[in-house]
Amino acid sequence: MKLDSTMQQQRTETTGGLTERAHLACLRAKQLEEAGDFEAAREALSEFWQRIGERPKVDGLNPKGQAEVLLRTGALSGWIGSAQQIAGAQEIAKDLISEAARIFETCGFPEPVAEARVDLAICYWREGAFDEARVSLADALQQLGDLESEQRLRVLLNLVVVDVMSLRFEDALRTNREAAPLFDSSTNVALKGKFHNQYANVLKHLGLARNSADLIDHALVEYSAASVYAEQVGNKRFLASVENNVGNLFVRLNRFEEAHKHLDRARLLFTSLKEKTLVAQVDDSRARAFISQGQLTKAEVVSRGAFKVLAEGEELSLLAEALTTHGTALARLGDYSKARATLEKALRTAHTAGDPDSSGVAALSMVEELTEQMPRADLFSYYRIAETELARSQHPEIQSRLGRCARLLLANEALPAAEGAVHASTQAETGSQLPVEASVPDGEAAKDASLEEQVLMYEGQLIRSALQSADGSVTRAARMLGITHQGLAFILNGRHKDLLAARKPVKKRRRSIIRFH
Repeated sequence: MKLDSTMQQQRTETTGGLTERAHLACLRAKQLEEAGDFEAAREALSEFWQRIGERPKVDGLNPKGQAEVLLRTGALSGWIGSAQQIAGAQEIAKDLISEAARIFETCGFPEPVAEARVDLAICYWREGAFDEARVSLADALQQLGDLESEQRLRVLLNLVVVDVMSLRFEDALRTNREAAPLFDSSTNVALKGKFHNQYANVLKHLGLARNSADLIDHALVEYSAASVYAEQVGNKRFLASVENNVGNLFVRLNRFEEAHKHLDRARLLFTSLKEKTLVAQVDDSRARAFISQGQLTKAEVVSRGAFKVLAEGEELSLLAEALTTHGTALARLGDYSKARATLEKALRTAHTAGDPDSSGVAALSMVEELTEQMPRADLFSYYRIAETELARSQHPEIQSRLGRCARLLLANEALPAAEGAVHASTQAETGSQLPVEASVPDGEAAKDASLEEQVLMYEGQLIRSALQSADGSVTRAARMLGITHQGLAFILNGRHKDLLAARKPVKKRRRSIIRFH
C-alpha cells in the first residue's frame, strides 16, 4: 500500500514537472510569436512539437497543459503555414486551436477560450472566410464578458482587420476610435504597433476615397508610430508589412519614387525572413504601381510571379487580388482573351474563399477593362455579380466605380449587341443571379415629338432600363443612374408615375433585434 502511494506521488511530481515545462515553453513561444520570430517559437516548443502536420506530444500533461500546447502549436501552424505556403496548414491549425478551446472551456478558463477564438478567427480571415472570422471574434467577446484583458484588445484589432479586408471602412474607423484609449493604456508594445498599423490602413483608404489630405497625413503619422513599435520589439516581419502599406499608399498618390523605395525595403526584409507569401504581396503591390505608371510589361511579369507563388498556398483572397492585378495588366496590354480568363479565375477563387468583396472587385474589373471586348449581355451579367457581391462595401471608391460602370452600360449605344451570356460555370460557381439586360432607347417613337417631349421620353426609357436591371430596386437603379434614391423617387412620383409599377413595393424598415456592445 505504501509502495502504491509512493508511485502515485512520483507520477504526480513527474506530471507536474512536465506540465510546468510545457507552460514555460508556451510562454516563451508566445513571446517569440509576437516578435514575429516563428521559427524560434517553434524551437521553443521542440520538446512537445517539431513540425506542421505532427500532433504535439501532450501525454502526461494535465488538461490545462494539454490545451496550452495545442493552442500554441495551432497558432504557430497557421503563421508558419501562411509564411511558407504550406498546403493544409490552416485546417491543421484550426483543428488544434479548436481542440484547445474545448479543453479550456471544460476546465472553466474563459480568457484562454477567448484567445483560442481569436487565433481561430485569424486562420479564417487568412482563407478569406470573413463571416466565419466575425462569428469567432463575437464568441471571444462573449467569453470575456466584462473582463478587461489583452484578449479584448486582440479581438478589437482583428475586427478591424476583417472590416478592412471586407472594405467596411466606416465600421473599422468606428472600432478604431472606440478602442484607441484601451490601446493607449496597454503595456503590450507589439499590440500597440499593430493597432497603429491597422488604424493607418483605415485612414489611408478613407483619405484616398475622400481626397482628404488631413486623413492621408494622419495615416502617415500612424504608420510612423507602428514602425517605431515594430522596431522596439524587433519584429522585422511587422516592420516590413508597414513598409509595404506605406508603399501602397504612395502608389495611390502617384508618388512612385517613394513608393518603390518602401516596397524595396519591405521585399528585402521579407526575403531575408523567407516569407514567400509576403514577398508575393509586395510584388502584387509593385505590379499595381507599374500599372499606374503605364509600365504594363513590367506589371504583367511581376504580377504573374506573384499569383504563381500565392497559388501554392491557401490564402485565396490574396490569390484573387493578385489574379485581378494580373488580369488588369493583360487587358491593358491588349491580351483580352487571357485577361478575361484570368479575371474569371480571380472571381471563382474569391468565391471559393467566401470573399464576396474580392469576387465583386474582379467582376467589376472585368466590366471596366473589357467594355469593348465583351457582348453587352456578358457585361451586364458581370456588373450584376459585382453589384451583388459589393452590396455591403462601405468603400466610396467602389460605389463610384459601380456607378460609372452602370451609367456606361445603360447609356452606351455603341456596345455590341448581346451575343451570349457569362459562362455557366462562372454563374454556377459564384451563385450570383444574372441581370435583366437594360434596353437603350432608339428614339424611333419620339421622332415627331417636341424636344421637351423627347427628353422626357428618353429619361423615362433610361429609368425603366435601370429599374429592370435593378429588379425594381429604386436604390440600386438610382446608383446606376448616378443620382440619389430620393432624387429618383421624386422623379418617379412627379414626371414618370407610369413607371411606379416597375419598382419594388416600399418596405418598412424594422429595428434590428441584434445589438453590439
